[in-house]
Amino acid sequence: MTPPAMPRVRPARPFFSSGPCAKRPGWTVETLSGALVGRSHRSDAGKSRLAEVIDRSRRILGLPDDYRLGIVPASDTGAVEMALWSLLGPRGVDLLEWENFGAGWVTDVVDHLKIADTRVLSADYGELPDLSAVDFSRDVVFTWNGTTSGVCVPGGDWIDSARGALTICDATSAVFAMDIPWDRLDVVTWSWQKVMGGEAAHGMIALGPRAVERLETWTPPWPVPKIFRMTARGALIEGIFRGETVNTPSMLCVEDALDGLEWAEEIGGLETLKARTAANMAAIEAWVAATPWVDFLAASPEIRSPTSVCLGIVDPWFQRLSDAEKAAVPKRIEAMLEAEGVAYDINGYRSAPPGLRVWAGATVDRADLEALCQWLDWAYARVRLGEPVAA
Repeated sequence: MTPPAMPRVRPARPFFSSGPCAKRPGWTVETLSGALVGRSHRSDAGKSRLAEVIDRSRRILGLPDDYRLGIVPASDTGAVEMALWSLLGPRGVDLLEWENFGAGWVTDVVDHLKIADTRVLSADYGELPDLSAVDFSRDVVFTWNGTTSGVCVPGGDWIDSARGALTICDATSAVFAMDIPWDRLDVVTWSWQKVMGGEAAHGMIALGPRAVERLETWTPPWPVPKIFRMTARGALIEGIFRGETVNTPSMLCVEDALDGLEWAEEIGGLETLKARTAANMAAIEAWVAATPWVDFLAASPEIRSPTSVCLGIVDPWFQRLSDAEKAAVPKRIEAMLEAEGVAYDINGYRSAPPGLRVWAGATVDRADLEALCQWLDWAYARVRLGEPVAA
């Protein structure tokens, strides 16, 4: 094999991490110059900024009028935990698990909340569980998009619109990038640092009317930590959904979230965000179709995530390597491209099969992904030839 020539075109923005994700095009740190720093988030000005994040998010996403939306601590993880600790218990629970984060919710429900009547529907990385086996007379907990596997559910038609219990959906890599059927989801969570490229540590939780009813009529048998509490004396704490946060948020992060939402509105809102994501995925699909050494980890096209794109190496040479050698290959590719300044943070998730993971959400430009694909070919060929990787 002849060593390949170094590509001439470099990504203008080499940020392809699946979280925190790329900032929106044109972002600079000066964006935060108007942040309400040194002020209380409980001041009128502070609450106004927080309420604006909620209101702009509702407007862009088309959230139904009877759904509450609030800002909560600890990113998407905190939002999901808030739902699990506060809502589960009165019914059996079906848990869907096909990647790392879904597995984490299984651990929480089974080992920590110790809900006895649970069913775990599992699948390997790259696959989905049998969605037809889900029992919607039970509460259902699932991720919409498996960020660590590149597998997402194929829309919402599989969810029973006449369900008898709650659907709790971790949608952190899907909201703002995919169609979300709000009427089939009772709880939806996400974080600022995913699709919109915001800063970390803050989550969002959307509650439908059925979830609110559960909160106001059900008292969990376990102690609920303060940062997870959404009710007081049997009534919903409405202030959470007006910007009166449970704990102190970073007003720098709030300003950054507002900047991303303003950008989304300026470019055309949700439809443009989805279109940019779809165009990015199309660029990767075209490269994969023409590239014999790589393929999608997700086996079926209808379940492939267009945001957290996970790629496996299918070259027979790679398949003959030991497990340790296989794990080293994507790490070497990542290190090589980082040394060249053309891609950061593209190794697959630590518990996923060895491979690459590329964020392709709306804050990434298609031209940068097209350039990245050329660099991936260059780096893989060098690794295949056994060339040393720059320190």
